[in-house]
Amino acid sequence: MHIVVINRWPRFQEGPRWDFSMGRFEELIDHERHQVSYVVDAVGATGILADPEQIADLVEVENLNFEAVRGAVQKITDHVGPVDRLIAVSEATLGIAAEVRAALGIPGPRPEEVALYRNKLRMKEAVAKAGVRVPRFASCDDVESAVDFARVIGFPLILKPLSGAGSRGVHRIEDEATLTTLLDQIDTGDYELEEFIDGPIYHVDGFVGEDSQILFMSVSRYIGDCLAFEAGRQPLGSVVVQDSPLRDRVHEFTRQCVSGLGMTSMPFHLELFVPAEGDLVFLEIAGRIGGGEVPYLTDKLFGVNLFELWLDALCEGGATVPPQTGDPSGGFLIIPKPDGLPAEVVSVTSMRDHFATIWRELVPTPGEVMQPGGSYDAVHSGRFILTGDESVVAEDIRKIIADFRIETAPLPQ
Repeated sequence: MHIVVINRWPRFQEGPRWDFSMGRFEELIDHERHQVSYVVDAVGATGILADPEQIADLVEVENLNFEAVRGAVQKITDHVGPVDRLIAVSEATLGIAAEVRAALGIPGPRPEEVALYRNKLRMKEAVAKAGVRVPRFASCDDVESAVDFARVIGFPLILKPLSGAGSRGVHRIEDEATLTTLLDQIDTGDYELEEFIDGPIYHVDGFVGEDSQILFMSVSRYIGDCLAFEAGRQPLGSVVVQDSPLRDRVHEFTRQCVSGLGMTSMPFHLELFVPAEGDLVFLEIAGRIGGGEVPYLTDKLFGVNLFELWLDALCEGGATVPPQTGDPSGGFLIIPKPDGLPAEVVSVTSMRDHFATIWRELVPTPGEVMQPGGSYDAVHSGRFILTGDESVVAEDIRKIIADFRIETAPLPQ
């Protein structure tokens, strides 16, 4: 086959960073058996470590938007030949890849298929039809109807983009005045309103086989929440849930969601509410690998590289999960960057020697200049991956949050 990979991720060859180390295209795709080409931006070019002699073609573009990617794939097609697989593993390029497939007649998921697990309205409609409880929701396309919906449901409400990840662009709305102000500031056709659900949030990360049967899944309980982390206010962590009746309920809930969406041969990252009483409630699902430390912890605990499963399914026609034994647990913690950036790090607390559960730690070094911005994979104030018993890991995460300190100094003007 001729396989074209779209890549926007770097690879770090030196230092303590582990980001993007699971998606090793040079190892996980057989470059001798297949013709493998790449479309990259400048950052993504650093993540292509295959032997140049084994790369059929590589085109670097300034931006990985639809027009640039389509042009690059057409250029590769003219040079190498027809494309059998166009692969994208980043949330930011899944939709673009689908549009390019449709435009150039390449086999694989089309925009309408990808939209089912990227568009939050469509995904909730599908899982609700399958009998899964979802928050009450409404499109913001008609502003008057959106305000009427808010008056019926009551506040607080959640305003969020139809597509996207990591709680970017998500707002908790406390009153009608705030809602109407925000609706005036956004492209309402790209947003939805959603009922606020009170209860802890869990996430499920796994892989679905060809027949919508789940080959692997791991259930985790968030500590903190993505919205507060995105605003830079609170740390974000999660802990893998061990055997319990609740985990069994979440497993069955996940099967209903995956089946209702008709997902096949792909990873998924599902988020759900677990209210104190009543049914579990769907939040959202993505047809990709979870962000943050999820893939690294999954590989450490279960020996499952979700990228390997995904690429095997796409390139080799099927994926095999290693046999699972025991009931391991672990977790991760990301402490957001401090305020007042850019700034120079004066001191930072390493926690590695204080907690036996810490497997990996990434903290900035004194003298390093911290810049604002970045997602879960940025160098934040502190990033930790832990392994051990569920209750011990959860307690250690709370202690790290309480004990961690970082001091920064403003840069000279």
